[in-house]
Amino acid sequence: MAEPGLIGAYLAELSAQLPAPIVAELADGLDQTHQHYLDQGLGPDAAAGAALAEFGEPQVVVAAFTHASPARRAARRLLATGPVVGACWGTALIINQAWTWPVPAGVRVLLGMALTTVIALLAAAAFGGHYHSAGRAAAAGCIGITALDATMLIAITLTAPAVIWPIIVAAAASAARITFTARALRTVLAS
Repeated sequence: MAEPGLIGAYLAELSAQLPAPIVAELADGLDQTHQHYLDQGLGPDAAAGAALAEFGEPQVVVAAFTHASPARRAARRLLATGPVVGACWGTALIINQAWTWPVPAGVRVLLGMALTTVIALLAAAAFGGHYHSAGRAAAAGCIGITALDATMLIAITLTAPAVIWPIIVAAAASAARITFTARALRTVLAS
C-alpha cells in the first residue's frame, strides 16, 4: 500500500534514532493500524493521523525502545555487579599486600584510568537517552570491562606471590563476568 506522507515522515524520524529492524517492525504495525482505520471508512490522511495518534509521538516511542534496549540492560547489570567483583579483587589484593608487588606506578594509574573510563561508558549506556549512543557506549564498556578482567587474571598469575582463596574467588568472579559480558556484547552488537 502507498504510504501517506504523515506516516513516511513519522518513520523517517524513527529511522534517524532507532535500528532498521525495529523501524521495519514498527512500520508493519503502523501499516496494519492504518489499514484498520481505512477499513472503518476513514480517508487516507485521517486514517494515517489516527494510526499515528495510536502509536504515539516519535520521542515517546524512541524513549520506550531506548529504555528497553539490550545495551542499557547489559550496562546496568555490569554496573550493579561491578562493586561485588571489585570488592573481591580489593580483598584479594589487600590480603596479598599488593602494594609491595613490583608493579610500576604508571601501570597502576593506567588501570585506574581505564576502570574510570569503563564505568563512565557503562553509566552513559545505562542512563543515556539515545538508542544508538547507548549501544556504542555499552559495546565499548563491555570490551573495556573484559579487557580489565583479563588483565587482572593475567597480572595476578604473573605477580601474586601465593594463590590463596581470595584470589581464587576474585578470579572466578572475573571469569564469570567475562562470560556474561561476552554474551551481553553479542546481544548489544546484534541490536
